[in-house]
Amino acid sequence: MEDARTFRDLGLSEARLAAIEGEGWTIPTPIQCRAIPAALEGKDVVGIAQTGTGKTGAFMIPSLEKVEAGAGLQVLVLCPTRELAQQVAEDSANLTRGTSLRTADIVGGVGYGPQNDALAQGYEILAATPGRFNDHLERGNVDLSGLKVLILDEADRMLDMGFRPQIEDVLRRSPRGRQTMLFSATMPNGVHALALRITKEAVWVEATPEGTTAAGITEAVYTVKPERKPDLLSHLLEEPGWDQVLVFTRTKAGADALKTRLEREGIGVDAMHSDRRMEHRVRALDRFTRGDIRILVATDVAQRGLDVEGISHVVNYDVPMDPEDYVHRIGRTGRAGALGHAVTFVTSSDLGFLKSIELRLGRSLERRASLPEFDYSGSSAAAAGPPKKKHSRTGGGMGSKSASELTEEELQALLNPGG
Repeated sequence: MEDARTFRDLGLSEARLAAIEGEGWTIPTPIQCRAIPAALEGKDVVGIAQTGTGKTGAFMIPSLEKVEAGAGLQVLVLCPTRELAQQVAEDSANLTRGTSLRTADIVGGVGYGPQNDALAQGYEILAATPGRFNDHLERGNVDLSGLKVLILDEADRMLDMGFRPQIEDVLRRSPRGRQTMLFSATMPNGVHALALRITKEAVWVEATPEGTTAAGITEAVYTVKPERKPDLLSHLLEEPGWDQVLVFTRTKAGADALKTRLEREGIGVDAMHSDRRMEHRVRALDRFTRGDIRILVATDVAQRGLDVEGISHVVNYDVPMDPEDYVHRIGRTGRAGALGHAVTFVTSSDLGFLKSIELRLGRSLERRASLPEFDYSGSSAAAAGPPKKKHSRTGGGMGSKSASELTEEELQALLNPGG
């Protein structure tokens, strides 16, 4: 069908249209135009859509049209990460504002009490991570008999993370007559086979070709010596327009070290990774969303599921080793048609990863010209001098110090583990 010009063209209820208007959404995105009509007709849907294309609305808007207040669990969304499940639950709550429908997130890393209460009260919509949801299934806390819609969001990521057994368990316990929707940014063989098996005569929709990045994102590469990466980031943060910046590091220790370095420069920053307690991750994300801090340093725990409006720049402080991770990382900016910028720091040892990314994208990324006050020429292992001695965990080594306890020399070593 021809893409709808407004949400009203999609034939939605007045209550849903009012909630959508309250969200400030005016024009449906391509994936919403293609998925919502099929889902409203009760058809199974398989969607290929990268992050930032409005896919949560594509499956949640039509699903909510089928929900009956007080009839128990009817819509279940399985997500790979806590952050994504919480974001989906928040979107659902916003889209049901003014009604008696209830939404909860069921995720690990937090207490069971509120989740037990929500399940006992029969909340109509749940967004959950597979591990914690299956814990509740095994305890007999969940009744799936009235489930109308089952949605697998970021299916490729869930399979990558080893959640297939939990997904299969949910599938076995769900009613056969349910509607099933599966959304994935990529469609590798495993996901493709799963989609074919669990859906019935599904409508396949695609917002963008697999592995592409959203329009409106400018991408650039800076080649840089490893030891100059912190200085390069500090320099770029002084440029106009770097208002809300998400920085990706490869390791949790690197994220903490970079956070400490930026704090010492007086920059508002927080860190988000899997070693931080859930409440600290939520607080960091809330501070970033509200604009209380300008920089959020994260590992790939945030590459999907982090939905913050207005991120001006994504910085790949460390080049992702998987080309698909590059696409998902930079998808945090330029969301839903907005403009955004993505910058990648590349050392000589990263050139192979960069080549893989460019092969996956089918194009070269722009190399930014060297700036006189920095050496962006890259460095070879030989130029870096003899390898530095590894630090012991005892004696004079760093041991188990937190990043804030490190000296400037120790911090620099942690930010530049390759020498």
